[in-house]
Amino acid sequence: MLNYPHIAPEIINFGPFAVRWYGFMYVLAFASAIILGRLRLAKSRTFTREQFDEVLVFGFLGVLLGARLGYIFFYNPVYYFRHPLEVLMIWQGGMSFHGGFLGVLIAQGLAGRRYGKNFFVTMDFMAPLVPPGIFFVRLGNFINAELWGRVTDVPWGMVFPGAGPLPRHPSQLYEAILEGLVLFIALWRFSAKPRPHMAVSGFFALGYGLLRSFAEFFRQPDPHLGFLAFGFVTMGMLLCVPIIVTGLTVLYLAYRKKVPNKDSVSENPPQSRVS
Repeated sequence: MLNYPHIAPEIINFGPFAVRWYGFMYVLAFASAIILGRLRLAKSRTFTREQFDEVLVFGFLGVLLGARLGYIFFYNPVYYFRHPLEVLMIWQGGMSFHGGFLGVLIAQGLAGRRYGKNFFVTMDFMAPLVPPGIFFVRLGNFINAELWGRVTDVPWGMVFPGAGPLPRHPSQLYEAILEGLVLFIALWRFSAKPRPHMAVSGFFALGYGLLRSFAEFFRQPDPHLGFLAFGFVTMGMLLCVPIIVTGLTVLYLAYRKKVPNKDSVSENPPQSRVS
């Protein structure tokens, strides 16, 4: 059994204000998307640098709003209906990837239309930038000692504060590795070669849905929800079903039509006016 490191949630205090690790992880997520986006722009003609910056800001706002609203409506609507002011307290945790997924789809669709881009052209470009953000946010969950795993006897089980005396799977780290690192490596390599239009988007949706569903077998379900069916089905698994189905459908259509994504791969991409 390993000891939980008990990391203080606040990095530094400025009087009544504090910089928290959880919020800082979102900053790292945004920074990683900027860096990786710059690398993709070097071989892409999907966006100029100015356009990419704006699309990324739209996406980040979509993630924040969608993730928070998704958690509220998918996981705990009654509580937040009774405590509406706590909707704004995102530093306490309570963000849903599935809600963030919907939020970013809407935001990226709107941003892409601004520049006359097809929805899937935008998503094919942006999808590989997402997994590192998931990695950092899951580390934030670990630091917050939230979303812990099920009771276990594995040697790396941890006793989390507020989770009782028994060791549990550090499921936040499992998700950071699976949904963050593993999905990033697979998706980055997949998108490095010319693919049919929509294929990268479908690969991301399918990959995330499968990896998250697997990780749910080690994660303790929210106490107010519990298992929804058959003694093992969780809300996270249930919300992954439409993502998996969408990913399979999009991949099927992509390889059936085999339409080249001419916007996203170019030997001579246009130069941005901003260096």
